[in-house]
Amino acid sequence: MTATGGRPVLVTGATGRIGRAVVDLLTGAGVPVRALVRRPGAATDLPDTVETVTGDLTEPGSLDPALRAVDTVLLVWTAPLRTAAAVVDRLAAEPRRVVYLSAPHRTPHPFFQQPNPMAARHAEIERLIAAAGLDATIVRPGMFASNALHWWSAAVRGDGVVRWPYGTAETAPVDDRDVAAVIARTLRADGDAAGDHVLTGPESLTQAEQVRLLGDALGRRLTFEELPPDEFRRQAPEDARPAVDMLLAAWSAATGRPAYVTSTVADLLGRPARTFRQWAVDHATSFTGAPPPR
Repeated sequence: MTATGGRPVLVTGATGRIGRAVVDLLTGAGVPVRALVRRPGAATDLPDTVETVTGDLTEPGSLDPALRAVDTVLLVWTAPLRTAAAVVDRLAAEPRRVVYLSAPHRTPHPFFQQPNPMAARHAEIERLIAAAGLDATIVRPGMFASNALHWWSAAVRGDGVVRWPYGTAETAPVDDRDVAAVIARTLRADGDAAGDHVLTGPESLTQAEQVRLLGDALGRRLTFEELPPDEFRRQAPEDARPAVDMLLAAWSAATGRPAYVTSTVADLLGRPARTFRQWAVDHATSFTGAPPPR
């Protein structure tokens, strides 16, 4: 059942990898979409039917035109926390319903329980949303399958040897397209998809197994070579060190136990979640063309 009633759904983060896919799914289903963009002309590749409105999460007052006559918002937060309370207050005054793209920081699995500044930010925004009394759906994707493209494409294009730490650490990579499909469904649904949803892929795979599956999709043999964590940390750019430390701690904690796997994607979409193998086959050409943008 649709909940939009002909009023537009506001999508923040509409030019990001998830937000952009959500826009396509909504417009393809005939749902009117309003996209929040930080700069005029920044979203020239959006469908012609999408209304673009300029606004910035760091300037809460700038959001008022975008929120006018809107019932439902996809909130993707990438800004500092200092304006979060003011933004949530505006959501509570106008749309009343928000779908928030968060992370599985509440999940009782060691992979998700390591110190993580991003998790602290998500937790604070969720607290603000709850305190404001918003009708909220929280979507919590785990590790994205698309990380493989950013992490390993250089090695694939090179000698085919992926030098990486914690090869036996298991994750359950979720396909970005499944995350977008769940979000689009919750934005369109009238209560039956509300709640708190942890999204994972359908199977637990070691990082070494993921590299092997990627090689199968490419029709070539890729080799996983264990890299000591300290060397991995030294190779990381200085500004990436906090994220690297978080990942190393998570992989270390997850070693020796299966990944956390949910059936949420299948339950909400009525079809199986895409496997990592399927993601790799569908994105094989991305590993053989130009390097992905940073």
